[in-house]
Amino acid sequence: MASVHGPTLIILLVVSSFWFSTLGSLDSVLQIYGLPRGLFPDKVKGYSIDQNMVLEIELEKPCLAMFESFVFYEKVVRANLSEGKLLGIHGLSNKELFIWLPVKAIVVNYPDIGIVMFDITVANKTLSLSHFDQPPSCQSEGHMQLKPKNGGNKVQGLGSNSRFSRVKEVVSSILNNYF
Repeated sequence: MASVHGPTLIILLVVSSFWFSTLGSLDSVLQIYGLPRGLFPDKVKGYSIDQNMVLEIELEKPCLAMFESFVFYEKVVRANLSEGKLLGIHGLSNKELFIWLPVKAIVVNYPDIGIVMFDITVANKTLSLSHFDQPPSCQSEGHMQLKPKNGGNKVQGLGSNSRFSRVKEVVSSILNNYF
């Protein structure tokens, strides 16, 4: 009976790897799964989807894009791919006020309404679907004035002599302890 499972497993792996390799561009994959094609920047080097539906996107380099606020993409972004959702995201941060927060999920539950929801750890942020019609152009790291550090949860852009330095310490401490 063990010999029957061996060939079946090999055939399954060959068929699934063929299916994943014929999906086409990242834009196509996102659209197949009900996600907007412009979620990721135009500088995608490559992507892969494993048997557990983990989508891994490799960019040419880390970069910063703008929707309604700044979004930072690390060189590699990973997420669990399902219909209308990217869950458990690693490598994506969103800037709110003075704080970079990790994006944990992107959800398009009701595409007819035209809303994309970003789960940014402490809140949900909704954006118009029209922001994601085309892949955004990204600025390279050298052009960034404010960028996240160490996983995207550090406050940036406040000098150590600033009257906000204590706020920076408190917020960073809270984020590091809870996230």
